[in-house]
This record gives sequence, C-alpha cells and structure tokens, in this order.
Amino acid sequence: MEIPVIDLSRYLEIADQLGTEPVILSGQIEEFGSWLGELCKEVSQILRETGALVVKDPRCTAEDNDKFIDMMEKYFERPIEFKLLQERSHLHYQVGVTPEGVEVPRSLVDEEMQKKLKGMPKEFQPSTPSGPDPKWRYMWRVGPRPSNTRFKELNSEPVIPEGFPEWKDTMDSWGCKMISTIEAVAEMAAIGFGLSKCAFTSLMKQGPHLLAPTGSDLNCHRQEGTCLCRVPSGCLLIQTGKQIEWLTAGECMAGMHEVVVTNRTIDAIKLASQQNRSLWRVSSTLFAHIASDAVLKPLGHFVESPLASKYPPMCSGEFVEQELAVINLKGNKGES
Repeated sequence: MEIPVIDLSRYLEIADQLGTEPVILSGQIEEFGSWLGELCKEVSQILRETGALVVKDPRCTAEDNDKFIDMMEKYFERPIEFKLLQERSHLHYQVGVTPEGVEVPRSLVDEEMQKKLKGMPKEFQPSTPSGPDPKWRYMWRVGPRPSNTRFKELNSEPVIPEGFPEWKDTMDSWGCKMISTIEAVAEMAAIGFGLSKCAFTSLMKQGPHLLAPTGSDLNCHRQEGTCLCRVPSGCLLIQTGKQIEWLTAGECMAGMHEVVVTNRTIDAIKLASQQNRSLWRVSSTLFAHIASDAVLKPLGHFVESPLASKYPPMCSGEFVEQELAVINLKGNKGES
C-alpha cells in the first residue's frame, strides 16, 4: 500500500495566522484558498484509513537526523555492562535504557489484536513475533513536565550516560523538532475532522513525550524474518496511537509498527561489514503523549459516535500505566 507524502511547508507558513475555533477556521480556509481545507482533510482521511502518515517537514533535516543516529550508534555499540548503568526498571523504563528481551510486542499478548491479525488476508498479515523484542531502547523525555502530577514515574528526570558530552543538546534538539512536526500534524488532523485547531495539541501540553530511539544489533539478529517500514529519505513516519483512538472514539484506530530483517537487510549487513560501518540499526522513534493528568475521552462530535461508549473517560496517566503493564514495562524487577 502506497501512502502519499504530505509536505508540511505550506501549512507551516500560515499556521500562526489561523484561529482556533471551527467557525473562524471555516472563513480562513476560504481566505487562504481551498488548498488548506483539502490538505487538512487529506491528513485526517489518511490517518482514518491507514493509521499512518508520511510527512516532510523542512524543520527536520537529514543532517539533524544523521547527527542523532551517529551518536546513538556509538552508544548502542558500548558494552552491555556500560548500558545497564542507565537502566531504570523501577521507573517502568520510562527514562534511560531498556535492554533487549524486556519489552513484549503487544501482538504477542493481546488476544483481540491476534484475532484481528488472523482475520487479515495472508499477504497483509504482519510477521508473528515469538518472544520479547530483540531491540534495545533509550527513553529521553522531551519538553517541559508539570510541577505537580499524580504520575511522577512518567515524568521522571532524564538519565545521561557518561562520556557523551553532546548527549543532552542532541537529544533535546532532535526530540523537540519531531514534537513540532507531530503538533503540526495534530492541528491539521483536528481541522480535517471538523474540530478546533488546538483540540489535540491543547491536551498535549506538558505531556510525557519521549524520544525513544531503538537499537538492533545486526551482528546478532540477522536471520531473515526477525522482527526489528521503509520510509522515504528525508521524511518522517507518523502512526496513530491508542490515545488518538480514544479521542476520536475509534475513528482513528491505533496501528502497529514492525521492522523485519529481509534479504535486503542481509545485503546491507554484508556491505556495512565490508565498509567497516556500524552494524547497529537505529531508529529515531518518538512517543507523543497527552498530559498525564488530562482526561482521555471522545472530543467534539465524536461524542455522538456509536462507538463512544467503548472509550469511557480515563486519566491519561492511568491509561499509560495499563499499557506499560501489558508490554511488560511495569512491575519488573527493582520496583518497590
């Protein structure tokens, strides 16, 4: 399935001039031209139909990404005993490093999801994982956190590994740029759904956003079919999560993400080995969140959806804690 690339440049040029209420926006859409309404409707439609969006944001350059990836490759290449110094299992791994073999794929433990996957045509079914993820992950908080919150472990202080003086600046810079991209898409999606421009972003303020790069050691995990989406160069892949599913009463369903070792991957491993390059595959994943103490519930006209009763009001922090428990990141060793 081909997902079109959405260039955010034109929207970003006029975003600050847009009002927040749907009635005001209607007039401005006419003022700026039909392209604005059409673009926002396209964003909401793609998210509704596919659960994924590929975007190009001029503020997120390939150079920025390369700087970030290079640093993370150096980190993941460090010895295991060094990386375990940044492990914070008692904080549900919401800061610092998560070792391989800890995080359990949702599709492995969610019976409802398993039924949906089995009901898909064979050619579209994802690979079925057989155990915990073979990847490492590093959690780095992005943006301000609330001074008072019921969910302190979701808003903990960051962990900085020794020997990486550029760590904080690099992580903060790339993380904030990715959050800015998600906020722009959230505004466009809200407009496309007929909500206020800030319907989603107002709830995201001081959310526990996490830059969460993953590292997969292709020295070890190079068997074809190993679960580790190909994205066009210079673009970012955005996927719908459980929180936007809640806010839209299931209009946007949360999707899955998988990375699989293919024959192309094996060829790339051979080439990298010949060129003496890193064999760690790093992704610049980011989780954008609704603020921990905000309430998740269907917004605006989504309240009238026949599925709204499946999404009862729930504190965002409580929801996240439930999700962490499902994928084995809550209740692990070291938790008091």
